[in-house]
Amino acid sequence: MCLVSRKRLIDRINYTVIVIALVVTAMDALSKIWARHALQSHAIHVGGGIWLRLQYNSGISFSFNQTRSVLTTIVTVVVALAVVAVGLRARRGLATVGFGLLIGGGVANVVDRLSANPHQVTDFIALGSFPVFNFADVAITAGFITLLVAALTGEKLLA
Repeated sequence: MCLVSRKRLIDRINYTVIVIALVVTAMDALSKIWARHALQSHAIHVGGGIWLRLQYNSGISFSFNQTRSVLTTIVTVVVALAVVAVGLRARRGLATVGFGLLIGGGVANVVDRLSANPHQVTDFIALGSFPVFNFADVAITAGFITLLVAALTGEKLLA
């Protein structure tokens, strides 16, 4: 067993990841508060195939596994904690942005799911026939794509 000093562990933490994640989490929470109030009685047509329409999702992405919301909640919390544990050691550059977006979006959806009864996530952005989603989902997708680009271009992701 390798013991690492507390100072060395703290020095490895990328605090920029935390800042990005907190900004994403706050923006998502504010957008969901707005959506739950402004869209409660009617949808808003933004233009073309874009609508703001309130919907709740007890499953995961694309409404998969809607019947087992407790299992979904447990799995999402475990995955979010694992991504946080890894992401806090992100290298500077694209990895910092990617992990910040991924963690912020994941934590935002977990907080939304845990604070709702029954455990479900607030979705409100509708693009044509694509499943309805939220700001946290956009951040998760953008974070994943950013990490994929970083990995494909040979950037080391972790310090």
